[in-house]
Amino acid sequence: MSEFTQLGDRYDIGQVVGRGGMAEVYEGTDRRLNRRVAIKVLRPDLARDPMFQERFRREAQSAAGLNHPNIVAIYDTGQDTIVDGTTEVQVPYIVMEFVDGVTLRQMLARGPRILPERSLEISAGILAALDYAHRHGIVHRDIKPANIMINSNGDAKVMDFGIARAMSDAASSVTATSAVMGTAQYLSPEQARGELVDARSDIYSTGCVLFELLTGATPFTGESPVSIAYQHVNEIPKAPSQVDPSIPATLDAIVLHSLAKQPNSRYQSAAEMRADVERAMAGMPIMASVTAHTSVIPVTAQNPVNDESLLPMGDADAPKRNIMKWIGAAVASILALGLIVFAGQQLFGSGISKVTVPNLATKTIAEATTSLENVALTLGTETPKNDENAPKGTIIGQDPAAGELLEQGQKVNVTVSNGKEQVVVPDVVDQFTVDDARALLIEAKLVLGKVTYEDSDKPEGTVTGQSPKASETVDVGSRVNVVISSGKVPVPSIVGKTKVEANAILVNAGFKVQVLYDLDENLAGGIVLAQSPSEGMALKGTTVTITVNKTVVAPTVTVSPTPTPTLSRTPSATITPVR
Repeated sequence: MSEFTQLGDRYDIGQVVGRGGMAEVYEGTDRRLNRRVAIKVLRPDLARDPMFQERFRREAQSAAGLNHPNIVAIYDTGQDTIVDGTTEVQVPYIVMEFVDGVTLRQMLARGPRILPERSLEISAGILAALDYAHRHGIVHRDIKPANIMINSNGDAKVMDFGIARAMSDAASSVTATSAVMGTAQYLSPEQARGELVDARSDIYSTGCVLFELLTGATPFTGESPVSIAYQHVNEIPKAPSQVDPSIPATLDAIVLHSLAKQPNSRYQSAAEMRADVERAMAGMPIMASVTAHTSVIPVTAQNPVNDESLLPMGDADAPKRNIMKWIGAAVASILALGLIVFAGQQLFGSGISKVTVPNLATKTIAEATTSLENVALTLGTETPKNDENAPKGTIIGQDPAAGELLEQGQKVNVTVSNGKEQVVVPDVVDQFTVDDARALLIEAKLVLGKVTYEDSDKPEGTVTGQSPKASETVDVGSRVNVVISSGKVPVPSIVGKTKVEANAILVNAGFKVQVLYDLDENLAGGIVLAQSPSEGMALKGTTVTITVNKTVVAPTVTVSPTPTPTLSRTPSATITPVR
C-alpha cells in the first residue's frame, strides 16, 4: 500500500475521506493558500494504465470549468511521484473543494427516512447543478447518491465527473468505450443498451435518485448489474406511492415522467424537471402528468438493433421474415450486456483479491474490528458525531458502504455516535410573546413545550417563567415549558372609600374608572357605595364602575329681617311752672 505525505510540493496529505473504483480522496491542506482541500489521487495500480490516466485527465477537464454552488469546485490538477510498495509510480491528482458533510449515500444508509419535502429540496439542488453543466456541454453520466455531497448547510453538491464527457466529443474513442459505464441501479435505458447518451440520461438517473429518496429503495433491484440493466430497459417501474401510500400523486408524476424509457418522453432538460420540483415544493400544479411515459420502447424499423436488442416484444401478427431480425437482436443484446460486465471489470480491475465490506451499522468499535478482521479488512479512521437516535459508541456510518467490494487489507472508515448533542437553554423570561420565546428556542435547537398561564402584573402574553431554567444543559430537541402572564390583576375593593381615594387606587392598579351616583341619606356624601366588578381578577385596562353617594345639601331658608318697631310720640305737655 502506498504511503505519501505531500503532493506537488504544495499540498499536505491527511486521512482518507473517500474511496471509489478508480481513486482515493484525501483530506489535505494547501500550504500556499492555507485552506482545506480534498485531493483525489488515482490508484497507483491503475496509474500504470494509459486508459485510466486518460479518463482521470478527462475528469479534471470536464469539471474544471464548472463554477456553480451545487458543483464541487476543481482548484488544481497535477502529477507527482509516489512510492507504491518498492516501485515509484507517477500518479495524477485533482485538488478539489473540501465539502464538510456526508454523501447522500451515507444519509440514506444511516437513516432516518428522508421526508418528501427534503427529498425535493435535494433534487432541486442536483438539477440546478446538472442544468448548469448541460448548458456548458457536459453530461455527468453517473448521477447516484455516492456522487452527491450534502454539506453542513444541507445543500446538495454534485461531484465526480469521472465519466462525464463533452456533448461535442461523442465520437471520441474514450467516450465510446465508456458509453455503458455508470452504476447499474441508476443507469438510463440508453446507457444499458450501450448507446451514446445526452443530457436526458442524467434526467433519468436523477429520477432514480428521487425515487430512492422518497421510498428508501431504487426503482429496480436484482442479483447482478446485468439483471438490473435489463429491467431499466424492459420493465415499468412502480409509482413511489405504490411503495409508500403517503407519497402524493404529484411526486408520482414527477418521478415517472423522469423515468420514461424513451428520452423524448422525459423532461427534456434539467431546468424543466427542476421547475416541476419547485412547483411541487410550493404546492402549485406541475406540468408533468402520470401517463404511459414509462412504457417499454417499441420496436422500430429505424433502429432495429438498438431498440429491439433488449426489448423483444411479442407480436402475433409479425411476419416470419422478422425471425432473423430477432435472432440478430438477441445476439446484440448479449453483446451489449456483456459490454457492461467488461466495463465493470475495467473499472474495478480483475485478478485482485477482493472481499465484500460487512455492514457495521449499530456495532461497537470492538465488534466492528472483529467483523472486518474476519474478511481481512481493517478499521480506519473513527469520526465522532452526535446522533440522538443511536447509543453512544455505536457505528452510524461507514465508508466504503456495506456490500461494496474492497481489496483485502484495505481500511474501512467509520462514523461513531457521540450520543445526543447537548445545548444550553436560553433565557426566554420577559419575552413579550410566546412566538418570541419559540423563536429563541428553535434557534437553540430546542422545542417549545407546555404553555401555562398565571395571573401577573406583567403585560398579557409576557413569559414569566420557564422549565428547564436558563443556562441549564439539555439534549437537542428537548422541550422547554413556559409560563405566560394572563395580564389579570386583583381588583381592589374601594367600597367605603371616598371618590378621590377610590379613583387613585383603581388608576394605580391599572384600571379605568367610570363614576355613577346614587343617594343614601344614611351615609356621608362622596362615599363609594358599590363597584363593578366587585372582586376577583380582571385584565389591566378594564373599566371599573363605582357608585358614589350624593352629597346631601341642606335647603336654603330665607329669613326676613325683623322690622324695627315704630315708637309713637305723645305730644309734650306744657307745664307751667308754679311760681
